[in-house]
Amino acid sequence: MPDSSKKSNRLFLSGVMILTFSNILIKVIGLTLKIPLTHILGDDGMAYYDVAYKIYVWFYMISTAGLPVAVSILISESRVKGNFREVKRIFRISLTLFIIIGLFGMGVMMGGAKLFAAAYKFPDSYIAILAIAPTLFFICVSSAIRGYFQGYQNMIPTALSQIIEALGKLILGIIFALYGIGQGYSMPVVAALTILGLTIGVAASMLFLCVSKLLFNARTYDAEYLRPDSDTMPVRSVKTLCGLLISTSIPIMLSSSVMSFTNLLDGMILSRRLQASGFSEEMTRIIYGNYNSVAVSMFNFPPALIYPISYSVIPLLSAAIATKDDRRVTFIMNSSLKTASLIALPCSIGMSVLSEPILKLLFKEESAVRAAPLLSVLSLSVFFVGMLAITNALLQAHKLERKPIVSMTAGSAIKLISSYILIGIPRVGIYGAPTGTFLCYFVISLFNFYFLAKYVKLIPDFRLIFIKPFAASLLCGAAAIASYKLLERVINPKAATLAAIAFAALVYIIAVFVLRCVGREDILLLPKGERICRFLERLRLIR
Repeated sequence: MPDSSKKSNRLFLSGVMILTFSNILIKVIGLTLKIPLTHILGDDGMAYYDVAYKIYVWFYMISTAGLPVAVSILISESRVKGNFREVKRIFRISLTLFIIIGLFGMGVMMGGAKLFAAAYKFPDSYIAILAIAPTLFFICVSSAIRGYFQGYQNMIPTALSQIIEALGKLILGIIFALYGIGQGYSMPVVAALTILGLTIGVAASMLFLCVSKLLFNARTYDAEYLRPDSDTMPVRSVKTLCGLLISTSIPIMLSSSVMSFTNLLDGMILSRRLQASGFSEEMTRIIYGNYNSVAVSMFNFPPALIYPISYSVIPLLSAAIATKDDRRVTFIMNSSLKTASLIALPCSIGMSVLSEPILKLLFKEESAVRAAPLLSVLSLSVFFVGMLAITNALLQAHKLERKPIVSMTAGSAIKLISSYILIGIPRVGIYGAPTGTFLCYFVISLFNFYFLAKYVKLIPDFRLIFIKPFAASLLCGAAAIASYKLLERVINPKAATLAAIAFAALVYIIAVFVLRCVGREDILLLPKGERICRFLERLRLIR
């Protein structure tokens, strides 16, 4: 592999590692928030919080899902060509578009707060919706700058800004929640105060990104692409670039917002179908709050390890496609799929078999026992969420942004129909929600792989990318449940859970090398790859 390719691949992995670390930290912070909040607000109060947050996520996806990706693609392509003047113009246009979108979205969310709350049949949740609405403007400005940095494959500002957001949500959220409880405010008001922590955290994150952009020296990143005519190269017009940004971002936005809109509707279906089955509004809030704040919160943790791969692979793959380096394009696609599979499969199986011990480790026992069976079903979807994230990124990098819309629409239809039918069956009830989620992501993944095979001619090595990691993951799951059952008899259950997770991880790592899931070429791409290879050779884990 040429030195330039190795350098780009190392930059890719460096970006992945930075975002993975930050995402892990963010998810840990998020869980750290949810744990005390479930004690402070209870499952009932968490329902108000989660309703507002789900509505915000939908608006957030509509406002920001497509443009950062489009910005990173266009900036990456212009940089490879040495057209740095065009890079500056792309950023100015994207920032202007984001400011307009952010202001409009914030206004719509505030104006429609009571309508959204009524749709959930939780009318008092409108206060929390009003509290989170300004976040849309702040996050839009942040997204424009993040797209710019991602186009340079510089993930540090993105990672740090996300950590600032999470810390604001954690620290201020808990402080405001305790203040509200101390003042004797009603639960809807306390939930609104809690979610205000996120709004302030995102505002601080935006300010950090603005300062980072002002201090960023693009020349140090552009040196390898510098050409004699870089200062005189023709720059496409504002109209042309604006059209490209919009045409690229709209399909991505639609495919991403379909899923968030589906989750929004699914929450409404869950609330309405449970109440139609005879549950009171209060009991429905408790069930809804428990499912979303405990089971879904834990389910969302593993995909955070995979999303950085999808974020980082788009600009790298776009640059490889622009230079028509077919061998490198194929290598990047297969490597990203294998990495995601190696992460997602053990998380999916391990979390399913240890759902109750893991939740008891983090949440109060009553909430954990209620949510554990739901998480056992829900966690099986983790693998397909990972495949969705990577295949979407591969399709977007190949300018096939419209294909995921078809996949998402099909999966969303399956989810809504199955949830409506299953939740309405008394013997199934709330279990219809995680079952519908599994069917949804399974269908989306199938469609995406079909599109990759048809339009990109990518036929993954199923044995290396899926079958071997699956076998290693089964060993991991068996080790997890067996060691926990043995250890809980002799030591504290929480200590047994931690020991079982550690033992299962060790078994998985050994199995990955014994089954040859990872090769020398993969290891050499890592920082200090040669040293790691020599160490693994001494252990006879690689050849």
